[in-house]
Amino acid sequence: MNQTANNRNVIVASILCVAIFFAWQFFIGGPAMKAEQARQQAVAAKLAKDAKAHAATATTAGGVPAQGGAIVHLSRTQALAVGGARVAIDTPSVDGSLMLKGARIDDLRLKCYHERAGSNLKCDNSDKTNPQIVLLSPKGTDYPYFVDFGWIGDNLAVPSDQTVWTVKSGTTLSPGHPVTLGWDNGKGLVFTRVIAIDDQFLFTVTDNVTNKGGAPVALAPYGETVRIGAPQSALKASYMTTLHEGFVGQGSELVDPTYSKFEESGTPPITVSGTGGWLGITDKYWMATVIPPQNENFDGEFRASQFGDVRTFQADYKLAARSIAPGTSTTVTHQLFAGAKVVDTLRHYEDKQHIKNFTDAVDWGWFWFITQPLFFLLDYLYRLIGNFGLAILLLTVCVKAVTFPIANASAKTMAKMKKIQPEQEEIKKRFPDDMPKQQQAIMELYRREKVNPVSGCVPQLLVIPVFFSLYKVMYVTIEMRQAPFWGWIHDLSVPDPTSFINLFGLLPFNPHLVLPPFLAFLSLGVWPILMGCTQWVQTKLNPAPADPIQARMFSLMPIMFTFMFSAFPAGLVIYYTWNNILGIAQQWYIMSRNGVEVHLFKNLRLAHLFGGKTDSKAANDA
Repeated sequence: MNQTANNRNVIVASILCVAIFFAWQFFIGGPAMKAEQARQQAVAAKLAKDAKAHAATATTAGGVPAQGGAIVHLSRTQALAVGGARVAIDTPSVDGSLMLKGARIDDLRLKCYHERAGSNLKCDNSDKTNPQIVLLSPKGTDYPYFVDFGWIGDNLAVPSDQTVWTVKSGTTLSPGHPVTLGWDNGKGLVFTRVIAIDDQFLFTVTDNVTNKGGAPVALAPYGETVRIGAPQSALKASYMTTLHEGFVGQGSELVDPTYSKFEESGTPPITVSGTGGWLGITDKYWMATVIPPQNENFDGEFRASQFGDVRTFQADYKLAARSIAPGTSTTVTHQLFAGAKVVDTLRHYEDKQHIKNFTDAVDWGWFWFITQPLFFLLDYLYRLIGNFGLAILLLTVCVKAVTFPIANASAKTMAKMKKIQPEQEEIKKRFPDDMPKQQQAIMELYRREKVNPVSGCVPQLLVIPVFFSLYKVMYVTIEMRQAPFWGWIHDLSVPDPTSFINLFGLLPFNPHLVLPPFLAFLSLGVWPILMGCTQWVQTKLNPAPADPIQARMFSLMPIMFTFMFSAFPAGLVIYYTWNNILGIAQQWYIMSRNGVEVHLFKNLRLAHLFGGKTDSKAANDA
């Protein structure tokens, strides 16, 4: 009866494992791969469109050409040309321009980041065929993305997106060289804007209003980030549970609705408020965020609106109105972060600029309390040795060292369980049909021998949050993006590009970009195969279960994990492979030290002689 129950449990466990595997592929692995494919296709299409010369067309006031009444998107170069005069932006980290019409920051590229993995040198732009990451884009392009600051006043002439500002000082916006803009509304209000930028990604926008009229006025400052027509890859990614793309902001609490939250027209805005904070729109690695004065209360909103087939996403905040008496002025200082979500940079701004919880702009996930320490340790090791692949190997050693006491206690429990196994079998024979008495006698045996069978599961429970946290680190932190290892691994954040489908790298294509998402697990690279082999060896370290069904189940687990890991980031697979190797050595040492027989070579020999049949009968025959 007990044997039948065990068989049933094993079958149920097998079905659940298979279900989990395919659920992972359907809900996580498949959508992740599909979103990445869509992103790369969108990038390729955009580059191809930009490379083509557009025919001469009549241009509307908004910078979008009209042909027979239909709107035609401009290339980036054309859109920048038709918008009017601009002021260049040039720093060690970014370049681009701001448009004097509306004083809008809408043209920004990241100098040190490119579409494809290339040179390991920081900010190497020698390969002109590998374009820089474009963050902000003007109206008229395929996906306009820009930032505005301004004032709101009832029945007052304030600057709008049609206002053409005058350059008062400065020619190129660069670190230490701000640009001053001015505009007079002709009705007593003079607006001055000073825009500065540091050597990373932080703009400082200082707005001043002087009232030269005869009556007091009330003006409320605002800042907004606007994205018109988010790329399809970003929209699809907003449905994923492993990656956040969309809105993000910090007020009294962190608020991060995805694009999918605003899928339905008429969805009401989501509000954010507090004293100090920030809000904007984030991609996987990049972000444009407006930052109000950290000592003031603000009221912000995330909203979406539909104009024809185009959906506009907007994150904005408004500060309390300023009353400006005649002959006086008021000043407010906004900030804008527009760049890569480098954790060290975000932490620098959080500490030096006192931007509230700014490092939370990185999607650390549910296990943030494990993910963050893992990342900081990995980043520290990288700074010591200069290679993230080697840092992953050292991180694995550190994790093993920390969990060694728990693993040692588990092995001692396993040794005690092995010693009392004959008594357990005797109890089962004594009460074959009385399960309550059987369980009572076994529990009494555990108490007498001071054995806690649950403690043997603790190391396995620890593996799960560490695994998911490390997956987060590999998948969402920009530090891992395009980080090379050795050999054919040029990017630890994406799956191993080798596979039997491309003859392990001999054919010049990436199978992960060719196969449909539900077949992504067929792209078995070298590292997933190595991981499967090490896990198979690890399963042979312990005696095989006496039950043949359980033995077969354990023999299939390495194969299932091999296929599942084929779609994981290469860095995670390298970690797990090295973790298995260290686990084999660790388990061997602990078992030998605690007097438990090591069955590795005998089980490997039996697996070879009996075609995987490692049941007790095969062992006796041997």
